[in-house]
Amino acid sequence: MISSAPNTADYWMLFAILLLLLVLIFLSIAEMGLSRVSKPKAQALADSGARGGQALLGLVSHPERWVNPLLLSVNVCQTVQATLTGVVAGRLFGPLGVTVGVVLNVIVFFVLAEAVPKTYAVQQPDRAALSTARITSLLVGFSPLRLISRGLIGLTNIIVKGKGLEQGPFVGEQEFLGFVEAAAEEEIIEHEERELIESIIEFGDTVVREIMVPRPDIVAVESDVTVDAALDLCFEHGVSRVPVLREDDDHEDVIGIAYAKDLMRAVRAGNGSGTVESLVRTAIVVPENKPVAKLMRDMQRDHFHMAVVADEYGSIAGLVTLEDCLEELVGEIVDEHDAEDPEIQQLDNGDTLVDAGMSVSDFNEHFSLRIPDEDWDTVGGFVFGTLEHVPVVGESIDHEGWRFTVESIEGRRIRMLRVTPVVEND
Repeated sequence: MISSAPNTADYWMLFAILLLLLVLIFLSIAEMGLSRVSKPKAQALADSGARGGQALLGLVSHPERWVNPLLLSVNVCQTVQATLTGVVAGRLFGPLGVTVGVVLNVIVFFVLAEAVPKTYAVQQPDRAALSTARITSLLVGFSPLRLISRGLIGLTNIIVKGKGLEQGPFVGEQEFLGFVEAAAEEEIIEHEERELIESIIEFGDTVVREIMVPRPDIVAVESDVTVDAALDLCFEHGVSRVPVLREDDDHEDVIGIAYAKDLMRAVRAGNGSGTVESLVRTAIVVPENKPVAKLMRDMQRDHFHMAVVADEYGSIAGLVTLEDCLEELVGEIVDEHDAEDPEIQQLDNGDTLVDAGMSVSDFNEHFSLRIPDEDWDTVGGFVFGTLEHVPVVGESIDHEGWRFTVESIEGRRIRMLRVTPVVEND
């Protein structure tokens, strides 16, 4: 029942509510359209002379300038229209009318100002972004709006320990990876692109110790070996560079790197019987906790492809090459000299043979496990550390429903593991 007849103020408020509805529709289209257009796409639209292309390029190039002002505008419009709706409904229909009006308002504005315009923007992102770019650019360029949004975001960052007044809410690594996974599932990006993006994200957290060739697996020569013998070793293992070692007071150290091309040049000159020590070049030594991303930049800047890895005591821990760094990004690179021994071999009985040198992170990803990687880099190291003694073939441990059995050993080092699902009644 109508509590009172509508007056001029009521009509003006109804008009304002309708106007705010149109504004919210526009803002929804702008928000979704701008967020779905990449910078290269915006550049292409601008170069083609599309109307609004230059404004779109400016917005997409600097999203931090429009995201917060636009969201603030949406919030203000929603709050004002909801307040006006409550006032008008209360005047015309009484307390019960306020409840009904608020419910209808939520339904109408969700459908017309959220679902419909954003669905359109998802289906037609280029058209949506171009059609709203100019007005959006003027709106977010309005100084009072920018100052207010910047101040509010600054307050937010102070409360939640933010990093700056202009950066706004932050997207964490896991949240970003979730976006990438969703984009791959929706076929917005290819799964190969998803894997590359994930590799790049993980690359920033990877240290040299995780990708190096460990000391027992290094192909090296002693300093007193002849050039002929060193060259034969290079041919045998298909390597172009080989570390040169020397024993001093029961301490083994790398005195340099011998290049296969230098060895071949010496052999052709008739100096094959000389020692390889005379041909060594300086070896770059890096700590095992050096980030791989920094090492790659050093390799590019200083033009070297191989580095010796040392532990905290200065002893040789391993060897790392440019190829090892690249493989961390793009996956295994196999050439004609590499032995293609798979790290994982599925057996007919359901068991799996695993190279004990497989990294814990790769193993966890393949088997969907949570083996801790703080103390161990390899799955063999995990088994060794859990047993707390030098294992023998056949020893096993159980972890999260899987049994790890030592399949083969070389010296004190586990070479191969058999991974078996544990049956509950076993």
